[in-house]
Amino acid sequence: MQVRRLNINNFRGISSGQVDFQGHTLLVGGNNIGKSTICEALDLTLGPERLFRRPVIDEHDFHGGHYLSETNEPVEIVVRVVLTDLSEEAERRFYRHLRRWHDPSGQFVDDMGEGPEAADAEGTVWALPIVFVGRYERDEDDFIGNTFFDHPVEESDEEDPSEQKLGGGRKVFGRDQKRLCGFIFLRTLRTGSRALSLQRGSLLDTVLRLSGNGMSEMWEQTLTGLRSLDPAIGEIEQLKEIREEIRKRLARFVNLSDGDEATTFFASDLTRDHLRDVVRLFLAAQPAAHQLPFQKLGTGSVNMLVFALLTFIADLKGQQSVIFAMEEPEIALPPHTQRRVGQFVLSEMGQAIVTSHSPYIIEQFEPDQIVSLNRDDAGALSSRNVTLGDIKLKKYRRERRQMAEAILSRAVIVVEGATEAALFPVTSELLERFRGGAYEHIDLSGVTIFNAGSDKEVPPFGPFFRTLGKPAFAFYDKQEGEPEKVVAERLANFNQVWESPEKGIEDVLIGEVPVATLRRFLESAKDRDDYPVDKGTIEDGMSDEDIKKITRAVLKVRKGDNQPYAALLIAECLTEDELPETIVTILDTVHASLSHAAATPPQNGGGEREATEANAV
Repeated sequence: MQVRRLNINNFRGISSGQVDFQGHTLLVGGNNIGKSTICEALDLTLGPERLFRRPVIDEHDFHGGHYLSETNEPVEIVVRVVLTDLSEEAERRFYRHLRRWHDPSGQFVDDMGEGPEAADAEGTVWALPIVFVGRYERDEDDFIGNTFFDHPVEESDEEDPSEQKLGGGRKVFGRDQKRLCGFIFLRTLRTGSRALSLQRGSLLDTVLRLSGNGMSEMWEQTLTGLRSLDPAIGEIEQLKEIREEIRKRLARFVNLSDGDEATTFFASDLTRDHLRDVVRLFLAAQPAAHQLPFQKLGTGSVNMLVFALLTFIADLKGQQSVIFAMEEPEIALPPHTQRRVGQFVLSEMGQAIVTSHSPYIIEQFEPDQIVSLNRDDAGALSSRNVTLGDIKLKKYRRERRQMAEAILSRAVIVVEGATEAALFPVTSELLERFRGGAYEHIDLSGVTIFNAGSDKEVPPFGPFFRTLGKPAFAFYDKQEGEPEKVVAERLANFNQVWESPEKGIEDVLIGEVPVATLRRFLESAKDRDDYPVDKGTIEDGMSDEDIKKITRAVLKVRKGDNQPYAALLIAECLTEDELPETIVTILDTVHASLSHAAATPPQNGGGEREATEANAV
């Protein structure tokens, strides 16, 4: 069973919005866009134990905190979920509530108006629509909510009139039905001690329930054992003295039972719920042999313990049978462990819905599994499935790490080679040093430099980053023989583009960096082990033209991925005036663009924008 579509109305920061899922899904977007809200909405609708918390919802779960309308009527939170890929058991149990779903178009067949024959068209499957409805109940001065089958809507025979009114004629989608969905939501930071406690709905509780090891008998036997401890807690000498004093003094005012047993002590309240709260798992982790309650261990160890329980649950429920929502699995985990977590989730879970800020997690998702989110000032959520366009899948997979880092960035500068990619960070570092607080390094402002590999590879990345909703800029070599209009059309998906004034980046640097800086560079570089001596070395009295000639030759030989010398040249600049004007212009434009965006957030959610005309430097 998998989540195919989610619709949200009036829940937390989202006034309205829709997200389509295609199997495993990575949710990407800026902070406070709504990634966590999407996971919370799924938990509210599908989580077996979620509705047993009290209150189910509260004032802050309503968009803008408005749980009453301007006319003082209750405002409803409505979350709709469409489930597909149903198991045979699910189809058998829920047959009265299923609808035919045309997956290619993302519509229910009976909403398409194409007649009964459309129910058997290619790409049509059974789907289970369910809905959560929550609102303020004025008569009880309380907030209520529940999940219902969203089909059919008919006269309900529910005994609770408030539930009947809340569902509007829909049948309740209860705990047992939700368990069949196999939904698990792991909040890495927010779960805290609850995930590893025995509270209802926790991971340990889920393991106990799925293993079928007589959980009810376990609690009864435990309570009986605590009641009959030998020696009893109350028999401890110090406590026994206190018991006697309490019994004597209280007997003056209250008729107590006869004997010493009128007062006693026990290890708990002797209720199931209290035991669920207080029972703790203890672990001894190397190098220490001393057992500690799990919450006293390091964050990384606790996270891996949580994940170990998830593997247990996956085995108990059966492979590919869990819908697993997970927030930021990378917290406190080293890169190699992040990769293991990602690989396990994607291979063992029926569907994984993940939010992450780690390239080691993101790089494991295929592009069609990435959903880009945006939200405008009114709270309207929009989502787009990432498409590669003209980028070959092989190219995407080869550049997974770069792609992942770009997905996490605020903006991207696409360049055609490793030399250009090395120039921007070092130039930005010097600008920050020369200008002080008037300029922010591209790393701090969230800009990624993306190496496309060649000038021909630059244009396809414009549509890709546009789909992700990111400001994207491009810098490429001078295009000889190509009409300016053709070049502009190919690069129209970028916010702004710059064509180099020269065919090669080496000629740009030779033309824009003072000869005095070139001399310092050659003097510094000549003692390096990898200096290409055959291209010439600097000598006293050498002319400016000879300096330029040697510098050009050295830069051309030492370019590409193997520590390009161009970055070493820029590092020799002592003032801002010595920096190459082309690179500085691009960095200033990007800096101004992001500063303006931060000061005046776009009304359409920060991701949509029209590409500007190509500007040639």
